[in-house]
Amino acid sequence: MSEPKDRVVVASDVNPRDGIGVEIYRDDELVVEIFRDDTERTRTVTVFKESISLELMEESIQTFKREISWDFIEYDE
Repeated sequence: MSEPKDRVVVASDVNPRDGIGVEIYRDDELVVEIFRDDTERTRTVTVFKESISLELMEESIQTFKREISWDFIEYDE
C-alpha cells in the first residue's frame, strides 16, 4: 500500500479577495486552503472534503505559518 502523495501550492488571489495562501492537495485532490486576506484582515481555512485527519489539518496550518507571512499588507487608502 502506498502513502498518500501531498502537494502544496502557494497562491495569491486579487479578485474578489486580495491576499495569499496555501492550497494542500492529497493525491492531486484539493483538500484544504488556508488564506490570508489583506483587505479583510482575516485568515480563513476552507476544507474541501467532508472530513480530514487532525494530523493533516495541523500539518496544513504549520505549512501556512512557514510559507506565508503572518503580517497583513498595509494598503494606503
